[in-house]
Amino acid sequence: MSTTKTIQSALISVFSKDGLEPIVRKLHEQNVTLYSTGGTEDFIKNLGIPVVPVEDITSFPEILGGRVKTLHPKIFGGILNRQDNESDVQQMKEFDIPQIDLVIVDLYPFEKTVASGASEQDIIEKIDIGGISLIRAGAKNFKDTVIVASVNEYSLLLDLITEQNGATTLENRRLFATKAFHVSSHYDGAIFNYFNTDETIYKESIANGQVLRYGENPHQKGFFFGDFDAMFKKVHGKELSYNNLLDVDAAVNLINEFKTDGPTFAILKHNNACGLASRKTISEAYLAALACDPTSAFGGVLIANTKIDLATAQEINKLFCEVVIAPSYDDDAIAVLQEKKNRIILVQNEVELPSRQVRTCLNGLLIQDRNTITDTKEHLKTVTITEPTAQEIEDLIFASKICKNTKSNTIVFAKNGTLISSGTGQTSRVDALMQAVDKAKAFGFDLTGASMASDAFFPFPDCVELAKKAGITAVIQPGGSIKDELSINYCNENNLAMVFTGTRHFKH
Repeated sequence: MSTTKTIQSALISVFSKDGLEPIVRKLHEQNVTLYSTGGTEDFIKNLGIPVVPVEDITSFPEILGGRVKTLHPKIFGGILNRQDNESDVQQMKEFDIPQIDLVIVDLYPFEKTVASGASEQDIIEKIDIGGISLIRAGAKNFKDTVIVASVNEYSLLLDLITEQNGATTLENRRLFATKAFHVSSHYDGAIFNYFNTDETIYKESIANGQVLRYGENPHQKGFFFGDFDAMFKKVHGKELSYNNLLDVDAAVNLINEFKTDGPTFAILKHNNACGLASRKTISEAYLAALACDPTSAFGGVLIANTKIDLATAQEINKLFCEVVIAPSYDDDAIAVLQEKKNRIILVQNEVELPSRQVRTCLNGLLIQDRNTITDTKEHLKTVTITEPTAQEIEDLIFASKICKNTKSNTIVFAKNGTLISSGTGQTSRVDALMQAVDKAKAFGFDLTGASMASDAFFPFPDCVELAKKAGITAVIQPGGSIKDELSINYCNENNLAMVFTGTRHFKH
């Protein structure tokens, strides 16, 4: 039997009618018999095109407020019969079941209904039963049936039946079946996640993936699954790479810590801040951030918590950077930044980030709640005789926000709303501190009066001893070591202020 089949009959039952008209007209032009239900039937009739109501086939009306329309042996027999199976052929004749070659279904918008904040009753009514059954039936019998399960496939179907005069190949039908099973599995996953309260069960389905140029290195394939366009408007530049996206993610997480602060600018390299400053203007903040480490800033990702103006753009334009991100830009600032052909310019939208973070681990996944705690003045507990000054408290909080978003083990030095230096990703906290000290000296920063943040407690007083020698006057750390008193005693003996937050900020 030929694997190429010409569509002679179609069942159309959709929620949304957008984009349906040209398909219906083309099918009618090709003398395809149309079957339909409810609102879709009325839609086809209003086009002046003949349509056979499903109840004429089933001899049974829609019941239960439309909950039961197509669930009938004559419908599913028409879809599921195997045309090369003699027994199926005989039963089709015996029970007077019409052949259905094409099924077009658009499911009730369950996810949109949930997202709208609708009542549970309304949400339950948007769980499609007949439609999902039609999809599975059509996809299962792709050898003989074409299944179109989403508005997203309408253009593909229209092109196909136009170019091939209503005929489809086995490869065509398998492709539609694959897309249909994606629709049904995604839909079922959304319903499960709505009901699920068992945190040990994890299901995720992301429909809008994109192929990247490559992964972390050119020999690795790379993909991004997510709605990038919901988070950003890309106004200029080349396509973002895998590494760009990792840096953009780190930049967004970092700048969110300063969302309600004054003008703040951050520069990141390899997911860590190499420059960050808060000032009265965003231009001043950028210049101060750049001065933190102008060497690492080369090829970095830049992000601001407020509008980028012309003066700031003109300064940025002197630097080679991969990506610039801000909630908005002045028009003349955009014009300046666009002078570099490949520079990626993103407008950041207000989008809530996922509440959980996921990464691969061994032969499975590690999942954790997002670290949503940002240390504030209210969290601080002074544990030393020396109290931090008002400026030191500001700098301690500032440093803590950066420390939270820097790879462990990490130490961060800050002074007057500026990142002085940091030690990142070291195997010991002492190494991280020494790296930060060396880096500060290399760029000519005076650590006298600076504040220090650590992502975890000090099990020994060695870190505060080194910090004191470098000029640090105030320290913020989570506390919690059984040997906390060793560090506290050293601070008391050497006039250092130390505060505990009670919250550890590891970032591996």
